[in-house]
Amino acid sequence: MTQKLITSRRSLLKGAAAGGLLTASPLVSRFASAQSSAPIKIGFQQHSTGIGAAYGRWYGRTTDAATKAINDAGGINGRPVEIIAEDDGTDPKRGAEVVEKFANQHGADVAFGTLFSHVVYGSAPAAGEQKIPYFVVSEGHHVASGKLNRYTLQPGITDVKSQVQAMAPYVSENLGKKVTMIFPDFAFGHDHRDFFTAAIAAQGGEVLEHIAIPPTETSFTKYFPKIPRDTEVLYHVMVGPAVLTFVKELGEFFGPSSPEIFGFIDSLEAVDLGSPGLEFLEGTYFWEGNPRYAQPDQTSFDRNFRAAVGVDDNGASVSDPSDVSTYSHMFGCWETLHVIKAGMEAADYQGPQDRQKLIEAVEAMSDMAESDAHPQGPKVFNGKTHQVFGRQYISRVENGKLTRVHSTSVEDTLYPDEVDYTTMAF
Repeated sequence: MTQKLITSRRSLLKGAAAGGLLTASPLVSRFASAQSSAPIKIGFQQHSTGIGAAYGRWYGRTTDAATKAINDAGGINGRPVEIIAEDDGTDPKRGAEVVEKFANQHGADVAFGTLFSHVVYGSAPAAGEQKIPYFVVSEGHHVASGKLNRYTLQPGITDVKSQVQAMAPYVSENLGKKVTMIFPDFAFGHDHRDFFTAAIAAQGGEVLEHIAIPPTETSFTKYFPKIPRDTEVLYHVMVGPAVLTFVKELGEFFGPSSPEIFGFIDSLEAVDLGSPGLEFLEGTYFWEGNPRYAQPDQTSFDRNFRAAVGVDDNGASVSDPSDVSTYSHMFGCWETLHVIKAGMEAADYQGPQDRQKLIEAVEAMSDMAESDAHPQGPKVFNGKTHQVFGRQYISRVENGKLTRVHSTSVEDTLYPDEVDYTTMAF
């Protein structure tokens, strides 16, 4: 069944001002003065069920918060934003069906929000066929690789290739050069396998073993004996509902003696670091797309973002400290919605007939300054590859919390273009 988040007919105005809009005539008049008072409809492809459900929950909350912020500021081109959410079950086939539904049943202006890379791969062709702009929040290298189409863009979150390229020098210089990798056996994990293997080799290191694990696996102990004894760094990135089990079993396997451990926070997104059995993570390292814990030099942009999405300084829900966010990924929804807003305003977007103008307007974007619209940090968008590049972070577990120990530059994440979507026909 269709879920309408903040802005279905009843909640549209409520979402625009959190209960105050019904009496907030200035905002109503701003909407009313637009060329059309009809809402901008954004189809939100949400992983409400399946292995991406934890992400889907927080992507939904962030999308709600961003929509409220945009509507509070007058919407897009003076029109309110309406989010239409559909559950894709974290499934590629259902993902394509959802995109088609946005275009044909809901009359959405754009589609937005997909995280898991295999769902993006399954859905992007439908976006091209329906000629509906498809803004994904995924991290996979699928967009920048040129394997998709001109209607698919990733302007709010960086991709795996840029992330591991920026991380490899730190790993090599500080943790070790002989690496064993554990990753999920689908496109996202394969991106890690391929790009980190190349990146560590460029630093004079090597990957001794690749251990691919089915994404639906529920116990992992049988895989750990494959780790070579001379491993200096164990690199792990896991996703799905069993990540807590994975990390606990990893600790039980190694006991007090282990190689250096470098993980992508995907292995612990939505998981409380204080959970029993995670004590062995003390002193280990994680890539973070956005530091979960508020850091001593926290910006006002991060502070405002946390307040808007309802996240405390520990990265958990302000209403439930056991409800830990997917903080390293969900900012991408906030930033992507602000990119859509900026693109529509630059294109003077009025309706589906202007979708091509919207894509061309986003392709023309470049520098994105750190701001309330981009709280994760400054970015550069490459219009040819439809991929954004931004700062990355490495954190260390210290006293049961993640403390940032390294920040990359945006330049550290750049790589040569592999495609020029702007040369492709619409």
